[in-house]
Amino acid sequence: MQMYNQQINTKISKKKNIKYLLIKMSHTAINTNFVTLTRNLVFEQQQVKEASGDFTLLLSSIQTACKFISSKVKKAGIAKLYGHHGTENSSGDQVKKLDILSNEVFVNCLRSSGKVAIMASEEEDKPIEVEIKNQGKYVVSFDPLDGSSNIDANVSIGSIFAIWRRQTEEETGATIEDLLQDGRSLVAAGYCLYGSSTHLVLCTGHQVNGYTLDPSLGEFLLTHPDIKIPKRGNIYSINEGNSTYWDESVKEYIQAKKFPTDGTSPYSLRYIGSMVADVHRTLLYGGIFLYPTDKRSPKGKLRVLYECFPMAYIVEKAGGKAITGECNVLDIKPKSIHERCGIICGSVEDVTEIENIYKTHKQ
Repeated sequence: MQMYNQQINTKISKKKNIKYLLIKMSHTAINTNFVTLTRNLVFEQQQVKEASGDFTLLLSSIQTACKFISSKVKKAGIAKLYGHHGTENSSGDQVKKLDILSNEVFVNCLRSSGKVAIMASEEEDKPIEVEIKNQGKYVVSFDPLDGSSNIDANVSIGSIFAIWRRQTEEETGATIEDLLQDGRSLVAAGYCLYGSSTHLVLCTGHQVNGYTLDPSLGEFLLTHPDIKIPKRGNIYSINEGNSTYWDESVKEYIQAKKFPTDGTSPYSLRYIGSMVADVHRTLLYGGIFLYPTDKRSPKGKLRVLYECFPMAYIVEKAGGKAITGECNVLDIKPKSIHERCGIICGSVEDVTEIENIYKTHKQ
């Protein structure tokens, strides 16, 4: 009888130990020291002596806009937000219902922050001025919903933004010249990708950090710290449907990637058609993204201020390279808010390779 009781006690003891271990494992699997976007911004600004908190508030307004858009994108089919709005934007593209909504929330969030003087949006023909008494010290350009032609097909889309300090005095009204700065003057840039999860990639002058939106917390959590693009990849991303319009430099480069003569493996083609999604993949996996000038679009297709500048800035800060074929993208001094240019960006060795081909054809 005594032996039987000992066996029972042993079984109970084992069950208790197992239960304790399971509880301990479940607690240790949960990270309670997570880094949010706001926490990271506050820490960065604490390192700057002259920081006033304005920059943190501005970026908080942008992340609020991105959270709102993310929510609406996921409900687009249910909320009947698919389809065309029936108008065209400043670039002549058909405007979607979600384009209008995304633009409105970006403008309202930035205006209400009190930190912005003037804005440029893909959806607006003219600059968006803030009342002089409410103007701040920053200017922002943005594409509220990049890749919106893919909305109805449930393909990943995104928002892109770029931030400069204004050049005019705060006591006077901001002008269009405040927006027409080169890419080297940027103080921050980023994009938000709406897909199976929502990612916000941001650079405030130093490293590039990636954050993922946790729906249960309503916060962007740091998941990809200090992103570095590989020096070379094995993926090229370009719209091959435009190949009949390409110049000889692009044709030669793509031919070399598809049919290498040096014994290396061919590159893989990956093209989504949303710049945010294609550049995001290139940033993480390496390789090259191309939307070059061609015979049909000799000045390029993508816009400098709110597409090419922010993406080139992020790629360069992550250790990559971004060119037009003529110069570095960030060296452009735009003359209008909807100016276009060609862009080729990605791994530094891949971009340098096509850059050398461009130089050869110029000789």
